[in-house]
Amino acid sequence: MTPTADEIVRTAAHWIGRGVRLDTRTLAGELGISRSTLFRRVGNREDLMGDALWYLADRTMAAAVRDWERVNGAAVRGPDGELRCLAVMRRYRSAIAGNGGFRRLLDEEPTTSIRVLTDPHGRVQPRVMAAHVELLRRDVDAGGFVPAVGLDSLAYAIVRLGEAFLYSDVLASRAPDLAAAATLLAALVEGRVPAHEQLL
Repeated sequence: MTPTADEIVRTAAHWIGRGVRLDTRTLAGELGISRSTLFRRVGNREDLMGDALWYLADRTMAAAVRDWERVNGAAVRGPDGELRCLAVMRRYRSAIAGNGGFRRLLDEEPTTSIRVLTDPHGRVQPRVMAAHVELLRRDVDAGGFVPAVGLDSLAYAIVRLGEAFLYSDVLASRAPDLAAAATLLAALVEGRVPAHEQLL
């Protein structure tokens, strides 16, 4: 039985997560299909990479949500006052940054990976933005905060700012500073810097 498109994407995602280079010929061979069949099912290598990266991102986001719910239940703010969506986003970025396979992809294929990750019409960024909109909407609906701009615009700013910090080693030859990203994103969402993060 030949693999479905979803099965091909999951296999590619596991390769990336393990730090294995995504070679479509080798992948097709492992799956017992031809490269042409693989192409018909999932598109070219960058299409497949995009779907695989989104698969990883989606699972990472879901895990961050579960972590919050395990500790805080349905609360919209944590004991320290941190907004649920911001805590989930912070955990999501931390998990992405700490994924060795993902970092290896960025190190070995910086141009391709950044193009796939940040293409506004690609297979990753629009889905990541939609996921952020839903996180924000959930907290707005729960009375957690009142956004100063529309959620689509806010999610766009959050994702792009998050990318600038998360991929800063590739984009600007700077070490990623996730703590600074969290502080800036909290200020962006709530219009103020959380008291425990204010600079002296």
